[in-house]
Amino acid sequence: MKKIFTLALLFATISIYAQDTTVEVEEKPKFSISGSVDAYFQTYLTAPDDQGQSFGSAFANKTGFALGMGNVIFSYEGAKTGAVLDLVVGPRGGAATFNSDIIDGIVNQAYVYWNVSDKTTLTFGRFNTFLGYEVIAPAANFNYSTSYLFSSGPFSHMGLKADFALSEDLSLMLALTNPWDVNDTSMTGEYALGAQLGYKGQYLNLYYDSGNNGGLGFEVDYTGGFDLTDSFYLGINAAYNDNDSSGFYGAAFYPQFAATDAFSIGLRGEFYGKYYDGGTLFDDFGDYVDEDSDVIAFTLTGSYTVDNIIIKPEIRIDSWSDTMPYIDNDGVATDNLAAFTIAAIYAF
Repeated sequence: MKKIFTLALLFATISIYAQDTTVEVEEKPKFSISGSVDAYFQTYLTAPDDQGQSFGSAFANKTGFALGMGNVIFSYEGAKTGAVLDLVVGPRGGAATFNSDIIDGIVNQAYVYWNVSDKTTLTFGRFNTFLGYEVIAPAANFNYSTSYLFSSGPFSHMGLKADFALSEDLSLMLALTNPWDVNDTSMTGEYALGAQLGYKGQYLNLYYDSGNNGGLGFEVDYTGGFDLTDSFYLGINAAYNDNDSSGFYGAAFYPQFAATDAFSIGLRGEFYGKYYDGGTLFDDFGDYVDEDSDVIAFTLTGSYTVDNIIIKPEIRIDSWSDTMPYIDNDGVATDNLAAFTIAAIYAF
């Protein structure tokens, strides 16, 4: 019994000593690299491939075999501060940054941030837009081609934003940036305001610039979605834009069904319109228009994942009203275009 008591006392002494001499180790900064590479093949089902036609939305607008983009994201995360540098090459990256150079590196994002507290973060630099359901990097979208709503709004912002976690479910973001897609400097002395209110995965987004010098004007945007079942998800995007009584509006729905862990299928159904006040409005094909126009677009996409590769076969059909921007296989003007696309995306 005496031996047991002596051992117990010894262990207790060691435990107390260990507790008294414990030193808190400061967390080391983390450096990480991520990104993606994608390519695709596209052929038209209702039109010849050699006439230079394309959908009016951004990206994936070439026939035959084509490159999407490659991007590498360098991230350095400290205890309270950090930085992100996102570089892209390829037509998709060039279009997103309004740069046609497909060889040299292009800056998609470059920003620093400061976690002022557990509930407040400041971000300064160039960052991708907070508007809309879709994003530039194809690995983060379900559909490979992009919507008209995404193509019409800003892709990136240059400026300062503040994110506030008001509660576990409620968030607020406020931003002061250069005007729409002016990603370097504002040569006009104008600036834009942005805000986002989020609640349980639903986001109300606001943006305003003067609309001058190619600005966007005012836009209100809702982005969200709901898990209807364990395997069925419904995403939603709706937006309205006004720039001196001209602009765009629309809504898109994204029902997606996960058949297995590796394979999912999803549909994007979109209605998109432009309205006109007699000024200088151009449609999505660069043609001058003197009346309102709208499009209904359906995109059916499959998504099959093998390790880090995502294979996406896709069928898309766009149908315009009040304009006939395409030609069919007989060379006759038509208001619709259908295409089959298959894309491969490697994410790391």
